[in-house]
Amino acid sequence: MELNHTHDPAARSWLASANGPGSDFPIQNLPFGVFRRRGSTAAFRGGVAIGDQVIDLAAVSASGVLSDLAADAARAAAQPALNGLMAMGPAAWRALRHALFAALRHDADATLVSALHACLVPQSAVEHSVPTRIGDYTDFYTSIHHARNVGRVIRPDDPLTPNFQWIPIAYHGRASSVVISGTPFHRPHGQAMAPGASAPVYGPCRRLDYELEMGFYVGPGNALGQPIPIGEAEQHIFGMCLLNDWSARDHQFWEMAPLGPFLGKNFCTSVSPWIVTMEALAPYRVPFAHPADEPQPLPYLDSPANSAQGGVDVQLEVLLESAQHRAKGVAPDRLSATSLRHQYWTIAQMLTQHANNGCNLQPGDLLGTGTISGPTYEEAGAIVELSLGGTRAVALPATGETRTFLEDGDTVVLRGWCEKTGAARIGFGRCEGTVLPAVGG
Repeated sequence: MELNHTHDPAARSWLASANGPGSDFPIQNLPFGVFRRRGSTAAFRGGVAIGDQVIDLAAVSASGVLSDLAADAARAAAQPALNGLMAMGPAAWRALRHALFAALRHDADATLVSALHACLVPQSAVEHSVPTRIGDYTDFYTSIHHARNVGRVIRPDDPLTPNFQWIPIAYHGRASSVVISGTPFHRPHGQAMAPGASAPVYGPCRRLDYELEMGFYVGPGNALGQPIPIGEAEQHIFGMCLLNDWSARDHQFWEMAPLGPFLGKNFCTSVSPWIVTMEALAPYRVPFAHPADEPQPLPYLDSPANSAQGGVDVQLEVLLESAQHRAKGVAPDRLSATSLRHQYWTIAQMLTQHANNGCNLQPGDLLGTGTISGPTYEEAGAIVELSLGGTRAVALPATGETRTFLEDGDTVVLRGWCEKTGAARIGFGRCEGTVLPAVGG
């Protein structure tokens, strides 16, 4: 992805809130989501975040201010889900994003400014829905640091499976339980086998965990039986979001013998409202390489472009707000921070692996990166890593509490942003969810 005028860090908008330091949504970002006014019974419609406002794409489309491919893309994005826009491909995505950029610039034509201003809705006045009709959801397992940390809990003598350094591993998730950020969920029930026990027990999860992940949405799909070469993979990726793959570790570890996760994972997955496009992320692409003394990708998972800029440097953090935090009116505690650049496989490799056997991906499908952990303890992306499998208490300094796993009333907040010298800071907003007591106690 080459840089262009929309990445100019000096660009400013006539909307003052888009120019503030630390804003997640400056003019260089323009992420897409689905929204409606809070409390309204109106249909959801596509929107774009700018500063503290949302551009109503249904209103933009109706205004007639856009033309040609940008107008076609806005019409597709005005629907209750973004699948139609995603199916149109990179040329349409770029046309709409560039047209909005031009209309939002500080020196935009007065007619464009007036038209866009009439289409703004305060972010504080909206509610969101999952941005697409997700036909399928697949979650990968691509952090070697997370794999080793969790592997030491399950298999202390052999933490890393033999295939991890050869293929991007994944499991098929449950699309129906993907929810938008802010949606609470109940602690799940299931079977678990305690250490040394002779039989499992059934009951509420006792080892509830979060997973710091990112998701990416499929744009144009592929025909059944037709693989997607790695050189074309990113033409099939619309953009990225934050994702929390909530996990019942006691249930998960018991059921993963010999197949992959099932009930330990499929009760809830949270996604952030805004999808940051791959074009907006272009300034933050970084080289990708496996260490020279480790297995190198097979040819179908390798390309010069993927080596040169297959990684994405997204800064990430996890915050925990307990019921006591809320009662005392204190800020959440930060549990960890890391970067997507540490993943062992790139998003292009994940998508190529998914389709290499001819599996047909469809517009709006959601793929998760798997837990994102860095090489140090402070960069762990799940509490099972921070608590060393529940054997070490994790401190919450603001309230004096500790955690080994999540408790009822806990709210986990994921945040993500990109920032470096010579580029505009862009953000993903927040992805959060709150644990409710198990149904029936």
